[in-house]
Amino acid sequence: MKFIGAGGRKDQPQVHHDIVFTIPNALTVVRFMGVPLFVWLVLWKQEFGYAALVLAVMSSTDWVDGYIARRFNQMSNLGRVMDPIADRLALIAVAVTLVVAGVLEWWYLAALLVPDMVLLFASLFFFRGHPDLPVSLIGKLRTGLLLVGTPLLVLSRFPAVAGDAFAAAAWIFLGAGLVAHWISGYSYFGAILRKGRELKGDDGGPR
Repeated sequence: MKFIGAGGRKDQPQVHHDIVFTIPNALTVVRFMGVPLFVWLVLWKQEFGYAALVLAVMSSTDWVDGYIARRFNQMSNLGRVMDPIADRLALIAVAVTLVVAGVLEWWYLAALLVPDMVLLFASLFFFRGHPDLPVSLIGKLRTGLLLVGTPLLVLSRFPAVAGDAFAAAAWIFLGAGLVAHWISGYSYFGAILRKGRELKGDDGGPR
């Protein structure tokens, strides 16, 4: 069973509809609502086992909502924009929490933020908002790697597990995820420039 693009059917074209209330969109909202619970468990309760469980549930919903959207023709224009934004904000919020808790170093957070900040400023310059670009394969891989590595790293702080083994496994995923993050950032930046120049050529200035 494939993990990237799972749920797609050959007899059903992938069409984004102008609908809001769908199961995938609801799961995206639920995924982001897990962030404050995670912050509370890590910073106030120091319950790393439960925090890792929350992250695992959040990570699984990222795959499940995409599967349902493709399988049951619930792909929406809102979800196409909201899902990657929710993923990114959740990853950054979790990273900030782990830096504050001393689980991660500041350089990891910087490595996450720099590409996203560059893309944000480029999007605002050319489009005054979201560039509405299709999610790339490397972007999906990046998100998957980070969503697997982060719960493993949190779990390594749980006293009942072999912390060093979990930490080593976590950094394999996180390291690969950061590399993919920068590669996808470079790819998206190029796509933003190309689309922005096309629009600039149409009306004589950025939009």
